[in-house]
Amino acid sequence: MNQSYFYLDMQTHELEVPYSGEARRVRVLLPKNYEQDTERFYPVVYFHDGQNVLYSKEAFSGYSWKVIPTIKRNPDIDRMIVVAIDNDGENRMNEYSAWKFQGGIPGISFGGKGIEYAEFVMEVVKPFIDQGYRTKPQREYTAMIGSSLGGNITQFMGLAYQDRIGCLGVFSSANFLHQEAFNRYIERTPMTAPQQIYIYVGTQEDDETDKSLIGGNIKQAYISSSIRYFKDLIRMGQPVDNLELMVQTDAEHNEIAWSEQLGDCFRFLSRFWHHD
Repeated sequence: MNQSYFYLDMQTHELEVPYSGEARRVRVLLPKNYEQDTERFYPVVYFHDGQNVLYSKEAFSGYSWKVIPTIKRNPDIDRMIVVAIDNDGENRMNEYSAWKFQGGIPGISFGGKGIEYAEFVMEVVKPFIDQGYRTKPQREYTAMIGSSLGGNITQFMGLAYQDRIGCLGVFSSANFLHQEAFNRYIERTPMTAPQQIYIYVGTQEDDETDKSLIGGNIKQAYISSSIRYFKDLIRMGQPVDNLELMVQTDAEHNEIAWSEQLGDCFRFLSRFWHHD
């Protein structure tokens, strides 16, 4: 087999984050033959937690989402541009939460930067990508994928920017950390157009960080919150055929589990993509 088939070009950019003034690494993985197919334009899939997406050696858990092998192993999935936006390390929990979290434990609070982070993605990163690459900028070709708190911010952005984001991959969202605020938000946010939404949760999502924040049955909290989101979307008018709810038995809260479902997620989100 021609090895060039498997060669995917990656480009790295540093974009300034308006609210911090600091540079943020944003990497762009181009589909095969991007340079040759100069007339072709591509859907774009944006990932939060960019460090965990591409290479295991830099991933937080020592294991990445395996985006590149997933694309190579599934040649039937429509070609896309993948954009991996790094998280802000220590400030990750603040950026990926649109609401303040005040836990049951004294002195633990985070969050509230999510609205500004979402603006950075939509007003800085997306225009930069659309101007610099051959993208299909329309909402139906714009996907957002995140896990854990990255899933929280994906859910939020899917509502806040539904006129510009048509596809969501919400993996193991820790939305229960601000469940009531999110419930109020989704109830008063009219759904203006259908979205393709892939929701994933494992049955063994016993995350230590969450345990330290809220206590109780974390596994059940993940499952209940994901089912609640699925039901809310239907109640708010999303056609059930546009939604996929994947509950994976025995799956834990990590990139190993998420990477195993990534091909199915790509396939689901891209069902209505058609290339020029």
